[in-house]
Amino acid sequence: MSDSDSPRVTRLLPDAVHEAVRPGTAVVRLETTQDRQGVLDGAWWPRSRDITAELPRLITALTEYLGPITRVGLDADAWEGLPTRMTIDDRLVHIDSFPVGDDTVLVTRGEQDLFSLLVVPPHATPDAARAAMAEAVRAGSVTQAEQILVDTGTERARPGT
Repeated sequence: MSDSDSPRVTRLLPDAVHEAVRPGTAVVRLETTQDRQGVLDGAWWPRSRDITAELPRLITALTEYLGPITRVGLDADAWEGLPTRMTIDDRLVHIDSFPVGDDTVLVTRGEQDLFSLLVVPPHATPDAARAAMAEAVRAGSVTQAEQILVDTGTERARPGT
């Protein structure tokens, strides 16, 4: 197999990360410049569509690297029982819901610093999830979240399906 025939995912994520990607994983590209390039800052592969079970793990992990998370924006149609706020690690996190179907979660650090993460559907196969997450963190990528999921063979499923 030539280099051009090898799977994209092996070139985009280090082997250790590639092997560790499983439901419940978040992969985030942190850039230190004011002008972050690319559409997405990372990706998240939740285990389910139960936001009260999934969001605390994501926020705890992100807080370690980004600092306090104050707000999260989610697609209202993609999650079961979406509250307007949650207390996570003794901090109040406001939850904004939008019926946009954009396969992303928007995370706000402080008052205005916004990070956009691709949401890989819980039903995704490991190979599709790895490929989607790799594309989401590829520096300079301009591919929208929905297109990444289409390109990697991961269809979006509504809650309960």
